[in-house]
Amino acid sequence: MARHDPIIPGKTIGILGGGQLGRMFAIAARRMGYRVHALDPSPDCPTGQVADVEWNARYDDVETALKFARAVDVVTFEFENIPYETLQRVAEVVPVHPAPLVLDTTRHRLREKTFLQTHGFPVAPFRAVQSVDDLGAALAQLGTPSILKTATFGYDGKGQTRLDDAAQCDAAWRSLGQPMGVLEGFVRFSCELSVIVARARTGEVVTFPVAENAHTRHILDVTVVPARVPAATATAAVELAVAVAKALDLVGVLAVELFWSDDGSATGKLLVNELAPRPHNSGHFSIDACITSQFEQQLRAVCGLPLGDVELVRPVAMANLLGDEWAAGEPRWERALAIPDVKLHLYGKTEARPGRKMGHLTAMGATVDEAERKVRAARAALTASDARMDAAPKGGVT
Repeated sequence: MARHDPIIPGKTIGILGGGQLGRMFAIAARRMGYRVHALDPSPDCPTGQVADVEWNARYDDVETALKFARAVDVVTFEFENIPYETLQRVAEVVPVHPAPLVLDTTRHRLREKTFLQTHGFPVAPFRAVQSVDDLGAALAQLGTPSILKTATFGYDGKGQTRLDDAAQCDAAWRSLGQPMGVLEGFVRFSCELSVIVARARTGEVVTFPVAENAHTRHILDVTVVPARVPAATATAAVELAVAVAKALDLVGVLAVELFWSDDGSATGKLLVNELAPRPHNSGHFSIDACITSQFEQQLRAVCGLPLGDVELVRPVAMANLLGDEWAAGEPRWERALAIPDVKLHLYGKTEARPGRKMGHLTAMGATVDEAERKVRAARAALTASDARMDAAPKGGVT
């Protein structure tokens, strides 16, 4: 098989990373007749539970990564913190999509923001900081409030500190715990949007419907689709996301997170917040509500197959299930599933910890507002008292 021939069902897909994104990707791949190998440091990881073969090794164990690569036909990833050197060596053996350079650009906040700014994409003002003196100078330029973020290993709000006064600089720099950070000017926005873009080797591009995201404690809480923004805003968001994917020369799936401010103009103001060159939490709705899910689309893209139709079947809402839901014991799944149009997805994680993503619920409705009410009611029902459930309207708590 030539290196650029389509990788057809029956071949073997390798995925670096063993979390829930890899698990859902592996399910999509196996449904289409592929075999799946997963590499992750932890035995019995969520991806490994559904893969054909689970490899357990550190991501910087290049020798094991090369053996893994020789056993598969193409490699992708579900996790940003794979060392660039590992991906480069793997790419010498087998195709890797997205390319290692795409991951290296997007996994580092300063490189990512510099890339976006250099290519003319709108971003919040930012400064690189490598010392407490740098931080003080940057804060004087950007003003308060500003957000200090780690350059690497930051997600779900981890590694972020808000500065409202220059007197906080010393403590904020000490808490960073890294030799480099990025200070970003604070953005007052109306809502956060995200666009999932798939791009094939041929340059074919398909975008999922624009999602509207609400966060709690810096963690995605609820996503509704389609986003409740003007049509012109949704069009502009899609055009911006596609342009970013093309600038990266992406092959695979990319999530583009955007801040939207309703400034009274036709489209409002859009700023790119973050990029993720993989399926994204805000795209989970696509499993139940689109003809082709983001995970099947990733599979099609990395295998050189035509991209799928992503038409939204019905308005939909997704709610994350964090480990907090287990605080009083096993959630009452039967209550959530008694609500019409609710779907449950659990990730196979054995330990529930506060803030840890354990699964999600989706619900569909005639409108996005109805879908959101259903999914919030379903999640609330998981931990509601019996008395509260008895008093609730039929179909769940409100």
